Amino acid sequence: MLILIPMNSNKRHEALITTLDQTKDWALIELDEGEIKDIRFFKRRDEIDEWIDCVVVENEQEYVWPFMEENITVLVAPTQKSIDEIVEAFLFKELHDLNV
Repeated sequence: MLILIPMNSNKRHEALITTLDQTKDWALIELDEGEIKDIRFFKRRDEIDEWIDCVVVENEQEYVWPFMEENITVLVAPTQKSIDEIVEAFLFKELHDLNV
């Protein structure tokens, strides 16, 4: 499973989620059996060739229509900021689903 998160940097343990219009880097997180298998950072979303299962955004006011048009699940991390916090919340189904 691939999860995409807009981040404020490409430093794995320092990066925090940011709004789509303030994104400096995109974190592409590969999960396998509930564990982070790989994290890659991209400057631009169009550099990513893989199918993205889910994108996590910072708030419900984000312009997420392009993701929905691509049938990508959109989740909101209302309080989670770091990659580890977001992945943990994802695994425990604590993120808000905008697709419903």
